[in-house]
Amino acid sequence: MKIIIAAVVSVLSSATFAQAASCEANFKVSGVPIVTAVSFRSWQEFPKAKAPAVLKKLAKAVAAEGFYGISVNKERSSIDAHEVANGSGRIQTLRVVARQKGDGVRVDAVFNIHPGQVASKDVVRTGLCNIINAARG
Repeated sequence: MKIIIAAVVSVLSSATFAQAASCEANFKVSGVPIVTAVSFRSWQEFPKAKAPAVLKKLAKAVAAEGFYGISVNKERSSIDAHEVANGSGRIQTLRVVARQKGDGVRVDAVFNIHPGQVASKDVVRTGLCNIINAARG
């Protein structure tokens, strides 16, 4: 009987761990570079956190990554920011949202570039995850 209970607990723990994957593991890219707009997105959950405190940390991390026009909406628990692409002068947008989820917070981030623009997936992943991981600390 103890073995069955231990097995059930192990399976349930594995399911929880899968949901709490890292920012890097959750990173996705959609769109066709140069041809269409491209969205880079990721998310991560942080247990035992409060959205208002996380939002402040995220706003500082967005500024540290070099974004401008940072707008924090406390009611929506979101941050909007942008950066200007070198050469084209076109604005690239960033949105970060920190949602309370039980006694933890889920942080989602989306960085968008326009058709005709390209960005290194690795560089964007590092930047987005630097921002998202700021919720931790």
